[in-house]
Amino acid sequence: MFAEIRTPSGTLAVASTATVPLLGEGVAEARANHSVALDFRVDDVDAVYEALREVVEVFVNEPTNMPWGNRSLLVRDPDGTLVNFFTPVGVETAGNLS
Repeated sequence: MFAEIRTPSGTLAVASTATVPLLGEGVAEARANHSVALDFRVDDVDAVYEALREVVEVFVNEPTNMPWGNRSLLVRDPDGTLVNFFTPVGVETAGNLS
């Protein structure tokens, strides 16, 4: 299951727990401030990665093509919250998971 609520200033997305394992092992953990992810659509995930390399302490992954058509960079903020920066790349491109 996946649903989006779109507003003029942003989108709230809700996904089922079946999506969580696709993000990586141990990425989300209930009752530990690791069950919410903030997603930000950006123009170039790889450029964001380069800009954050010197300031982010915890990278969950480097830029990766996801099966649903986004190139994603997952980091943890200082409180441990998962933050996803993503750029849509298309499902045909996402098949190359590098």
